[in-house]
Amino acid sequence: MKSIDAFTFTGIRTTLGAVFLLPIVLILNKGLDLRKNTLVSGLILGVVFSVAQNFQQFAFYYSTSGKIAFITAFYMFFVPLFSVFLGKKIKLLTWLSILMGLVGLFFLCINPSDLTSINLGDLLALACAVFYAVQIMLIDRFLEKDINGVQLSFMQFVVAAVISIAAMFIFEHPVIADIKTAAPSLLYSGIMSCGIAYTFQIVGQKHASPVVASLLMCMESVFAVIAAAVVLHQGMSLREGAGCAIMFAAIILSQLSESLSRRPAEGPLTQA
Repeated sequence: MKSIDAFTFTGIRTTLGAVFLLPIVLILNKGLDLRKNTLVSGLILGVVFSVAQNFQQFAFYYSTSGKIAFITAFYMFFVPLFSVFLGKKIKLLTWLSILMGLVGLFFLCINPSDLTSINLGDLLALACAVFYAVQIMLIDRFLEKDINGVQLSFMQFVVAAVISIAAMFIFEHPVIADIKTAAPSLLYSGIMSCGIAYTFQIVGQKHASPVVASLLMCMESVFAVIAAAVVLHQGMSLREGAGCAIMFAAIILSQLSESLSRRPAEGPLTQA
């Protein structure tokens, strides 16, 4: 973001994700013959994903990365909240794990001595969190229709790329030299984050509830702190260590809640 604008970043990033997945889709399909169900679902998901991504990128113009990371992670609160409105029951242990996760993320991302008033970037990050929550719930809904996760991910990137690149040429003035400067970050975010991580999200959600999936995905903040300590030799503060521990405890608690909800009730018929 120091070299290129928001739509340019998102447009190139999602294009790289689609290009990375294209040969995998061709191998799985033995061609690019996507079903209508996959195309329609991918179109809807791609629009939502594009809006979420661009809200987050524009937030960087006004707010700090730590605050954006923390506010964006509120999708793990919005997912169960939206689920309740849709008539699904969320267990008390799950709510507790979500609150613990938010506390852990606060310790990881926010420095109390550097708190500022709410600005436009924070509001954009909050809007991003809402759309990410919608994306997670849509994935859960679409996978119930027996749609291939890799194909759905590919379509999501294609749609998001078309929208963002169109916006890039309308509202921005991309410069090749600036794009080359940002190339390493674009390649990583396009291939590793979009092509691999977001695809794993969709494939993984087939076997996890959207509430638990949203909490698991917030572990990115924990891994970021650990990676910074191991790879970049940046010391982990006591506060960050506490945040990691609380996040791990929240994950364990969420898994316990999930296991209890799936356990069959014991009784005479079960024993028989």
